[in-house]
Amino acid sequence: MCMTPPTENAHGAVIVPFFLFSFPPPYALIYRRGRGAFRGERRVSQTKETKRIMAIDRVKAYFRGYGMEDRILEFDVSSATVALAAEALGCAPQRIAKTLSFTAGGGRALLVVAAGDARIDNAKYKARFGTKAKMLSPEEAEALTGHAVGGVCPFAVNEGAAVYLDVSLRRFATVFPACGSANSAIELTIPELETHSGYAGWVDVCKGY
Repeated sequence: MCMTPPTENAHGAVIVPFFLFSFPPPYALIYRRGRGAFRGERRVSQTKETKRIMAIDRVKAYFRGYGMEDRILEFDVSSATVALAAEALGCAPQRIAKTLSFTAGGGRALLVVAAGDARIDNAKYKARFGTKAKMLSPEEAEALTGHAVGGVCPFAVNEGAAVYLDVSLRRFATVFPACGSANSAIELTIPELETHSGYAGWVDVCKGY
């Protein structure tokens, strides 16, 4: 048994070397005072992964209600960016319907679904929404939309998140938004996207396409 004593970090957590116990390596355990339980760092990553699985499951459940679940595509590779999604799908990058997440104030998210080659025009955005375009942090995006960055989409989002569709999408008969995970997509017509995104309206807030 190792004689190295437990140590306490700046946040009041006691770090216990794993080899004092019969837990498998390679991580230390954290004991938080007053909680009466150990929490492994590995468990934290497992919790995040569980949330991501739940996000795509919510999207699948939503489309299942419309008999469309089998249209969801899942890949063995990442589709977390426009370039990666286009490569996974074998389509032009501009047909990727990326969902950009912004703060709407009051702890709410504002989502803009735009073409893969479009960029937010700050002047247009401010003129339309009356505020500067401030993107959510990854943690805020997941908390307010229900989807982690890389899989943010306009489907099965948390209550209070408003969805807008940018006119850059209207160039295409079909587009590919994500489905709640960083390796998924679904091909939808523009009318289907309108129906299933629950969009609040069309906007013209992008440039560069």
